[in-house]
Amino acid sequence: MSKGRILVTGGLGYIGAHTAVELLAKGYDVVLADNLSNTRKEVLEGIEAVSGQRPTWWNVDIADPSATRAALSEQHFDGIIHFAAYKAVGESVAEPLKYYQNNLTSLVNLLAYVQSHPSCGFIFSSSCTVYGQADDLPITEAAPIKPAESPYGNTKQIGEEVIKETAQAKGLKTIALRYFNPIGAHHSASIGELPLGVPQNLVPFITQSAAGLRGPLQIFGQDYPTADGTAVRDYIHVVDLALAHIVALERLMDNAQEAPMEVFNLGTGKGSTVLEVIQAFERATGQKLAWSYAPRRAGDVVAAYADTTRATQVLGWTAQKSLDEAMRDAWAWQLAIGAPEKEA
Repeated sequence: MSKGRILVTGGLGYIGAHTAVELLAKGYDVVLADNLSNTRKEVLEGIEAVSGQRPTWWNVDIADPSATRAALSEQHFDGIIHFAAYKAVGESVAEPLKYYQNNLTSLVNLLAYVQSHPSCGFIFSSSCTVYGQADDLPITEAAPIKPAESPYGNTKQIGEEVIKETAQAKGLKTIALRYFNPIGAHHSASIGELPLGVPQNLVPFITQSAAGLRGPLQIFGQDYPTADGTAVRDYIHVVDLALAHIVALERLMDNAQEAPMEVFNLGTGKGSTVLEVIQAFERATGQKLAWSYAPRRAGDVVAAYADTTRATQVLGWTAQKSLDEAMRDAWAWQLAIGAPEKEA
């Protein structure tokens, strides 16, 4: 018997696919909504390979109000986990209206459904970018929300505001999960990160560089006030992240939340420098990386890592997987998929 019916938007994306696998493993009936704007339909095969089940997939653009209304009409969901959004920081700077239209309209369309189905729990994929360069480390949920460094980051800040105001006004059950840096892949190497074009994130660039698909890795900045001069981030295994969504969802389904919108940081609670990530990759895989220093990038913060006390105490969730394990899984996934999709 199903534990509940869950809609996962962006369900064929990186975090969405891993979350779908964990939901299926726990007995949920899963519907994925994804218009393939930043992924491929073959991810569905990977989900089935891991779980032995093929979830329903809707090829629908959640940012299209009429298409969303048509898809959700007459549907009952116990929960919605909303991942679907554009996420490239650089592109958001160049194309801000594209990001505001897609990321905010999709959210409003889904909240319109939840408003008319208030028993449906709603989980929002937020980001540690809302903190900017925090005044204090590690970063707690009480840290001030700084002016966004990009339109992408601003869509997460505005998105949280929209959810909070709507949840308070309409008595909804919502949680915003602020991720730090998701990495790794499922240990089966059946699903993982599928960046289209040049990777924007460190770990897929590392694995593609090690596989000979990219040139030497560039480390942006060597003069940060950190242990080795390179920037510090909190890298969390994507499977740990996926499991946190299920714990949060079940909190809402059990009506255990203490406010219309709750907020939780999701990270390991430990910062790692770029050089430490490279060393972990080499240690975990036996592969040597070629790399060089490059100037800092505009908008990059010096250091960001989570205080995860609230997630541990309230959700009973703690990240379990190590940086080395994440690197080993990311490399196995890279070997499984081979060359990336050709760039346009």
